[in-house]
Amino acid sequence: MSAHKEVDTHLNIVEVAERLFRQIGFQKTTVADIARELQMSPANVYRFFAAKAEINEAVGRRILREIEDSVGEIARLPGPASKKLRNVIVSIEKLNAQRFMSDRKLHELFETAYDENWPIMREHFDAMDKTLAQIIGQGMAGGEFRPGDAGLAAILVRSACIRFCHPRLMVECAQDPEPTVDQMIDFCLAALKVGSA
Repeated sequence: MSAHKEVDTHLNIVEVAERLFRQIGFQKTTVADIARELQMSPANVYRFFAAKAEINEAVGRRILREIEDSVGEIARLPGPASKKLRNVIVSIEKLNAQRFMSDRKLHELFETAYDENWPIMREHFDAMDKTLAQIIGQGMAGGEFRPGDAGLAAILVRSACIRFCHPRLMVECAQDPEPTVDQMIDFCLAALKVGSA
């Protein structure tokens, strides 16, 4: 099998798995279900993924990369760092809320991934921290934010805003009216701005 055909088959498996996860849930979807949709044998699916868990992670990684790409686009836009930081956190919160409202079964995959600390979540947090550090570093270099360790500041901002970025906490905290996402972002920006203690 050519390398190109292998990549196509790998991608097809992930796409079909994602569709089935949305329809019946990732825990109820079996490798046999995925194979049947692709008109191949389960053994053939196992040529590309050693276990169902690898398929789960591949689907999760694909969707998390969409979030990372969206956030990366915001970070590359011109404008003040404070506006970019606000837009990034709001964007993550909206994407998580949309998935919860419209793709509840797929959302369960992310709750499990967070709860069980799958490697894709660590990769995702690292990617988010890198983007936040890039924005904060820009604000520090431009005099908008006080000088400091942009990497540490990124981790602190993500940690402060975790209820808006974490699938399970977003759901659990939905009944709590405050802090709102804007209040939390205002708090973080006040801590970063020049003149703050």
